[in-house]
Amino acid sequence: MSPNGSDRSPRRPMRRKLLQALTAGLVLATATGCTYKDFPRLGMPTPTTEEAPRILSLWQGSWAAALAVGVLVWGLILWSAMFHRRSRTKVEVPPQTRYNLPIEALYTVVPILIVSVLFYFTARDESKLLELKKNPDVTVNVVAFQWSWCFNYVEKVEGSTGDAKTAPELNAIPDRFRKDFPADAGGVYTCGTPSTKNPETGNPGPTLWLPKGERVRFVLTSRDVIHSFWVLPFLMKQDVIPGHANAFEVTPDHEGTFRGKCAELCGVDHSRMLFNVKVVSPERYQQHLKDLAKKGQTGYVPAGIAQTSHEKNRETNNL
Repeated sequence: MSPNGSDRSPRRPMRRKLLQALTAGLVLATATGCTYKDFPRLGMPTPTTEEAPRILSLWQGSWAAALAVGVLVWGLILWSAMFHRRSRTKVEVPPQTRYNLPIEALYTVVPILIVSVLFYFTARDESKLLELKKNPDVTVNVVAFQWSWCFNYVEKVEGSTGDAKTAPELNAIPDRFRKDFPADAGGVYTCGTPSTKNPETGNPGPTLWLPKGERVRFVLTSRDVIHSFWVLPFLMKQDVIPGHANAFEVTPDHEGTFRGKCAELCGVDHSRMLFNVKVVSPERYQQHLKDLAKKGQTGYVPAGIAQTSHEKNRETNNL
């Protein structure tokens, strides 16, 4: 019995509060808009390119490793709190241990192993994702600027004359990318402003058209500051750096209109740097290029800040 003569244990209110907290946590975890099909992606959008599942797998593996470490740490904390708490009858200080070499070796070696495994898979997937194959099916020069986007379609289009390999507007793109441009690619372009909207969805920003099932190379250039090109369901983003051109390739495998945005804080209107990506059949994509040519949007807009000399030297040394 308790000192006041009651049979009620003082631990019961604490247990009741703990049960209520666990119930509330379970409700918060389950009362969301996610379905059982969404849960395995752990917050990632549905992949829409052939390369995206590799990124999703790396994301899921990282979460699994983090969860395993978390369970171990939480378990040790709870075990220590429950089985090594202060006794109500004994007040002496428990035995003190200054050194425990096996434990110290364990918490030194295990984190190194965890980081090494994560590094291996990250480096493996990064090398594969950034691999550039010769002669891509489609090349798009993505031009970022405050506060919107332009897209140069490096294509041979009826009604557009010129050569992307010698076009002065594309001088900011280094030779290692320009050598893969198609011959006599006069090109077409589209540009946006923060007030531009997709006519079908109403989403803000210009719309980039891409063909389904064809390998697309994005060559990223900037006119001012560092931006970041991110198409959400592609699960892939890369920085757009002034004076340094970046590139990566994807193969869209789902038709539809998807959202894109700048993922690098680039100034006061960063949140308005939005765009759309419309993936269509190759035939409809070619028709869209012809429509741009008919509108007079032929040639290319300036790609941005030319590559700096030290970057050119670095590329020459790496050839």
